[in-house]
Amino acid sequence: MNAQNQAEIASIRREIDHLRHKTVAEMKVRYLELFGEASRSNHKQFLVRRIAWRLQALAEGDLSERARERALSLARDADLRLSAPQRALGVSTAGRHRDSRLPAPGTILTRTFRNQAITVHVLDNGFQYEGAVYRSLSAVARHISGTQWNGFSFFQLHSAAGRK
Repeated sequence: MNAQNQAEIASIRREIDHLRHKTVAEMKVRYLELFGEASRSNHKQFLVRRIAWRLQALAEGDLSERARERALSLARDADLRLSAPQRALGVSTAGRHRDSRLPAPGTILTRTFRNQAITVHVLDNGFQYEGAVYRSLSAVARHISGTQWNGFSFFQLHSAAGRK
Protein backbone atom coordinates (compact mmCIF):
# COMPACT_ATOMS: atom_id res chain seq x y z
CA MET A 1 0.00 0.00 0.00
CA ASN A 2 1.48 3.32 -0.98
CA ALA A 3 1.49 6.56 1.02
CA GLN A 4 -1.37 8.05 -0.99
CA ASN A 5 -3.64 5.07 -0.24
CA GLN A 6 -2.74 5.18 3.45
CA ALA A 7 -3.54 8.89 3.61
CA GLU A 8 -6.88 8.29 1.84
CA ILE A 9 -7.81 5.50 4.26
CA ALA A 10 -6.84 7.67 7.24
CA SER A 11 -8.99 10.49 5.87
CA ILE A 12 -11.98 8.17 5.50
CA ARG A 13 -11.52 6.84 9.03
CA ARG A 14 -11.47 10.39 10.40
CA GLU A 15 -14.65 11.28 8.52
CA ILE A 16 -16.38 8.15 9.81
CA ASP A 17 -15.26 8.93 13.38
CA HIS A 18 -16.64 12.47 13.03
CA LEU A 19 -20.04 11.21 11.80
CA ARG A 20 -21.02 10.27 15.35
CA HIS A 21 -20.71 13.92 16.40
CA LYS A 22 -22.82 15.32 13.56
CA THR A 23 -26.50 16.08 13.76
CA VAL A 24 -29.03 14.05 11.82
CA ALA A 25 -29.61 17.04 9.52
CA GLU A 26 -25.88 17.25 8.72
CA MET A 27 -25.74 13.52 8.04
CA LYS A 28 -28.76 13.72 5.75
CA VAL A 29 -26.93 16.35 3.69
CA ARG A 30 -23.86 14.09 3.47
CA TYR A 31 -26.10 11.14 2.55
CA LEU A 32 -27.59 13.17 -0.30
CA GLU A 33 -24.09 14.03 -1.53
CA LEU A 34 -22.95 10.41 -1.46
CA PHE A 35 -26.04 8.60 -2.72
CA GLY A 36 -27.60 11.25 -4.96
CA GLU A 37 -30.96 10.93 -3.23
CA ALA A 38 -32.40 12.02 0.09
CA SER A 39 -32.54 9.55 2.96
CA ARG A 40 -36.02 8.60 4.12
CA SER A 41 -34.60 7.73 7.54
CA ASN A 42 -33.96 10.05 10.46
CA HIS A 43 -32.35 7.28 12.49
CA LYS A 44 -28.86 8.48 13.38
CA GLN A 45 -27.21 5.06 13.70
CA PHE A 46 -28.65 3.94 10.36
CA LEU A 47 -27.28 7.09 8.66
CA VAL A 48 -23.85 6.62 10.25
CA ARG A 49 -23.65 3.03 9.02
CA ARG A 50 -24.88 3.77 5.49
CA ILE A 51 -22.57 6.77 5.05
CA ALA A 52 -19.59 4.84 6.45
CA TRP A 53 -20.32 1.92 4.10
CA ARG A 54 -20.60 4.26 1.09
CA LEU A 55 -17.36 6.09 1.93
CA GLN A 56 -15.51 2.78 2.18
CA ALA A 57 -17.10 1.41 -0.99
CA LEU A 58 -16.10 4.51 -2.94
CA ALA A 59 -12.53 4.41 -1.63
CA GLU A 60 -11.83 0.69 -1.73
CA GLY A 61 -14.22 -0.49 -4.39
CA ASP A 62 -17.72 -1.85 -4.25
CA LEU A 63 -18.82 -5.46 -4.65
CA SER A 64 -17.67 -7.19 -7.79
CA GLU A 65 -20.25 -7.82 -10.50
CA ARG A 66 -20.01 -11.54 -9.74
CA ALA A 67 -20.74 -10.93 -6.04
CA ARG A 68 -23.72 -8.69 -6.92
CA GLU A 69 -25.15 -11.34 -9.25
CA ARG A 70 -24.73 -14.02 -6.56
CA ALA A 71 -26.45 -11.84 -3.95
CA LEU A 72 -29.36 -11.15 -6.31
CA SER A 73 -29.64 -14.86 -7.08
CA LEU A 74 -29.75 -15.74 -3.39
CA ALA A 75 -32.33 -13.03 -2.69
CA ARG A 76 -34.58 -14.26 -5.49
CA ASP A 77 -34.41 -17.86 -4.25
CA ALA A 78 -34.82 -17.06 -0.56
CA ASP A 79 -38.10 -17.16 1.27
CA LEU A 80 -37.55 -13.80 2.95
CA ARG A 81 -39.28 -12.99 6.22
CA LEU A 82 -40.15 -9.44 7.10
CA SER A 83 -40.25 -10.21 10.82
CA ALA A 84 -38.86 -12.84 13.16
CA PRO A 85 -40.97 -15.92 13.83
CA GLN A 86 -43.18 -15.38 16.87
CA ARG A 87 -41.73 -18.46 18.58
CA ALA A 88 -38.24 -16.91 18.36
CA LEU A 89 -39.54 -13.85 20.18
CA GLY A 90 -40.99 -15.94 22.98
CA VAL A 91 -44.57 -15.15 21.99
CA SER A 92 -47.21 -17.83 21.96
CA THR A 93 -48.40 -18.58 18.44
CA ALA A 94 -51.85 -19.53 19.75
CA GLY A 95 -52.84 -15.84 19.80
CA ARG A 96 -51.32 -12.47 19.30
CA HIS A 97 -49.47 -10.84 22.19
CA ARG A 98 -51.68 -8.83 24.51
CA ASP A 99 -50.32 -6.02 26.63
CA SER A 100 -50.40 -7.15 30.27
CA ARG A 101 -52.05 -3.83 31.21
CA LEU A 102 -55.12 -4.66 29.12
CA PRO A 103 -58.16 -6.05 30.85
CA ALA A 104 -59.33 -9.52 29.85
CA PRO A 105 -61.67 -9.92 26.88
CA GLY A 106 -65.27 -9.50 28.01
CA THR A 107 -64.44 -6.65 30.39
CA ILE A 108 -66.51 -3.49 30.07
CA LEU A 109 -64.67 -0.21 30.56
CA THR A 110 -66.69 2.82 31.66
CA ARG A 111 -65.75 6.45 31.92
CA THR A 112 -67.47 9.81 31.95
CA PHE A 113 -66.08 12.28 29.43
CA ARG A 114 -67.56 15.74 28.86
CA ASN A 115 -70.68 14.73 30.83
CA GLN A 116 -71.19 11.69 28.59
CA ALA A 117 -71.08 8.08 29.84
CA ILE A 118 -68.59 6.08 27.76
CA THR A 119 -68.85 2.28 27.60
CA VAL A 120 -66.24 0.19 25.79
CA HIS A 121 -66.29 -3.61 25.48
CA VAL A 122 -62.90 -5.37 25.47
CA LEU A 123 -62.78 -8.00 22.71
CA ASP A 124 -60.22 -10.67 21.83
CA ASN A 125 -59.12 -8.64 18.80
CA GLY A 126 -59.84 -5.03 19.78
CA PHE A 127 -62.32 -2.75 21.49
CA GLN A 128 -65.96 -2.11 20.64
CA TYR A 129 -67.47 1.34 21.09
CA GLU A 130 -70.90 2.26 19.72
CA GLY A 131 -70.91 -0.76 17.40
CA ALA A 132 -67.52 -0.01 15.82
CA VAL A 133 -64.42 -2.10 16.55
CA TYR A 134 -61.10 -0.31 17.13
CA ARG A 135 -57.64 -1.88 17.21
CA SER A 136 -56.45 0.03 20.27
CA LEU A 137 -57.70 1.94 23.28
CA SER A 138 -55.89 4.98 21.94
CA ALA A 139 -57.96 4.82 18.76
CA VAL A 140 -61.16 4.72 20.83
CA ALA A 141 -59.99 7.65 22.96
CA ARG A 142 -59.05 9.64 19.84
CA HIS A 143 -62.49 9.00 18.32
CA ILE A 144 -64.29 10.05 21.52
CA SER A 145 -62.21 13.14 22.32
CA GLY A 146 -61.17 14.29 18.87
CA THR A 147 -57.57 14.61 20.07
CA GLN A 148 -54.60 12.28 20.57
CA TRP A 149 -54.77 10.39 23.85
CA ASN A 150 -52.90 7.50 25.38
CA GLY A 151 -55.63 4.89 25.74
CA PHE A 152 -54.39 3.65 29.11
CA SER A 153 -54.44 7.20 30.48
CA PHE A 154 -57.83 8.01 28.98
CA PHE A 155 -59.40 4.91 30.55
CA GLN A 156 -57.21 5.18 33.69
CA LEU A 157 -55.65 1.71 33.31
CA HIS A 158 -52.34 2.29 35.03
CA SER A 159 -52.19 -0.93 37.02
CA ALA A 160 -54.17 -4.06 37.75
CA ALA A 161 -55.72 -2.22 40.73
CA GLY A 162 -56.87 0.59 38.40
CA ARG A 163 -58.81 -1.70 36.06
CA LYS A 164 -62.56 -1.33 35.96
